[in-house]
Amino acid sequence: MQSEQNGFKIRAHHLFCMQGFQGYGYSPAFVSNMREVVSALNREPCLKLELVSGCDDICACCPNRLECSRQASEKAGRIKGMDHFVLEKLGLGDGTVLEAGELFRLVHKKLRNASCIEAVCGNCGWRDKCLWYLQKNG
Repeated sequence: MQSEQNGFKIRAHHLFCMQGFQGYGYSPAFVSNMREVVSALNREPCLKLELVSGCDDICACCPNRLECSRQASEKAGRIKGMDHFVLEKLGLGDGTVLEAGELFRLVHKKLRNASCIEAVCGNCGWRDKCLWYLQKNG
């Protein structure tokens, strides 16, 4: 995990994941890292987030990271597509840096309809346990 003082690099679709995180994940290391990032943002919503469409500070502890970092893999393409969808709907580009609180407000304003949420979360294995998904898609 990157230092809180410097903010975090975050995949655009992780703006959804962080809001629905309930302590489930791919491995204990992934869960611990995700919990640290989410806790830091809850404590300090003014922390800066750099939006990326590649591996980020959350992916750093994911056991699937190598597979997702391979540009040619189908999974990598699908995940990048989710990131690009979120960036496009927010009207932001890869590398945009904003405060976490502002980014979450933008997500709630521009991506709260069921079709947007389904486009990002539709195939996610955690959606049955995700508060974001359950609250927004009910």
